[in-house]
Amino acid sequence: MSLKINTIANYLGQGWVALMGLAFVPLYIRYLGLEAWGLVGFMALLQAWFALLDMGLSPTLSREMARFQAGAHSAQSIRDLLRSLEVIYGVTAVVIIGIVWFTAPWLASHWLGANSLDPATVVQAIAMMGLVLASRMVEQVYRGSIQGLHKQVWLNVAQSLLATFRSAGAVCLLAWYGVGIEGFFWWQALISVVGLVILASRTYRWLPRAERNSKFSLDSLYRIKSFAGGMAVTTLLVLCLTQVDKVLLSTLVSLEDFGRYSLAASAAGALYMLVSPIVSAVSPRLTELVSKTEDLTLIATYHRSSQWLGVVLIPAALVMMVFAEPLLFVWTGDSSLAEQTGPLLRLLALGTMCNGLMHVPYAAQLAHGWTGFAVRMNVVAVCLIVPSILWAVPRFGAEGAAWAWAALNMGYVIVGVHFMHFRLFPGEKWNWYLNSVAKPLGAGLLVSLTLHQGVILPNTRIATAVTILAIGLLVILSVYQLHAN
Repeated sequence: MSLKINTIANYLGQGWVALMGLAFVPLYIRYLGLEAWGLVGFMALLQAWFALLDMGLSPTLSREMARFQAGAHSAQSIRDLLRSLEVIYGVTAVVIIGIVWFTAPWLASHWLGANSLDPATVVQAIAMMGLVLASRMVEQVYRGSIQGLHKQVWLNVAQSLLATFRSAGAVCLLAWYGVGIEGFFWWQALISVVGLVILASRTYRWLPRAERNSKFSLDSLYRIKSFAGGMAVTTLLVLCLTQVDKVLLSTLVSLEDFGRYSLAASAAGALYMLVSPIVSAVSPRLTELVSKTEDLTLIATYHRSSQWLGVVLIPAALVMMVFAEPLLFVWTGDSSLAEQTGPLLRLLALGTMCNGLMHVPYAAQLAHGWTGFAVRMNVVAVCLIVPSILWAVPRFGAEGAAWAWAALNMGYVIVGVHFMHFRLFPGEKWNWYLNSVAKPLGAGLLVSLTLHQGVILPNTRIATAVTILAIGLLVILSVYQLHAN
């Protein structure tokens, strides 16, 4: 299926998933309370750290599925690799359940600063997180496989339906039956298990039959060890960089303040719904082009994807930064909460924008099997950001952590891209900086700041939402027009 169709499908599907994840947050906070919502944020933190147990295998599997499409694997070898990873992920899922279950009492009493929630409720909620996290861990095997097989239209339809049941169903349980935070996590676990079964059955249906039944194969794992090892180290370092702020805040500030930070992080994270569709579509394509040594098409595809990413991501991030408080008011309906969270959102959106711009260059590195550069860059970044956060959080609280996140990712764009292009695409660096960053950033900043000064926002949520939506469309159109010319 074409890159364009996969990209459109990813935008529709992942956009709907993101909408489901964001639209119901105010209702979750209303029915659960801000402290209980902090537990949901804590689960997201655990999920990020448990990604270390992935050991770089799921992105490696996606890459190998794309190489299978290009003829680099037989049906037997790809099925053996899939079965080998299923075994590893199954064991990992059991480990996750055990870790979360046995550490729940300690986390509730020594890590999380709950004030109004009953301690037994917190312990039970944390224990149930293990079921959710384990299911979502195993899901990665089949999501990666389906992406690598270019079946992204089907994947997006399936994930959209599952996200709808997951989010809307949880609200119904909270509103109609008052199940509380425990019922919320039980529902998340149920939907995750159902989704796991659906994705697994569909993956095997799309793979051709082999001469014998699939089996666990050390040889299959050995062949991917170099790439998977680099991905594992990169994953560890990226988690240190992206999650250390949340780890520190979860223990240094109250659960209520951590809930506010989680709220801002969730809003800024919505920008990834503009990044993931393009990257999910282009990554297998870049891998195929590298395997076939079609260099001119590879460079053209790389620049085209990077430029479209800049056109959609930068205007959205600028609107989020310039109109942070009004956007939060539209989302939550709480003007006081919006005022308190706005400065955090502004900084986190800046960092997320810079981080998002690096995704296509990173996909190009993985397509070439070059994981060493990301490892070295991230080692340097960890050595810089960890002391920065340890210094800033006790003095400036959550806002200090947000500043560190923004500065880190600006450094990636300024420094990292330079060395990456020197190795993979010599002579293409300034093309990337100019057309993928400078042009959309300049046009978007000019239009968004002009509209901020010239437009008076209304007082009601609906009218404010419509006005900001119109402003966002104007900014995007102005950047698109520049790109088209």
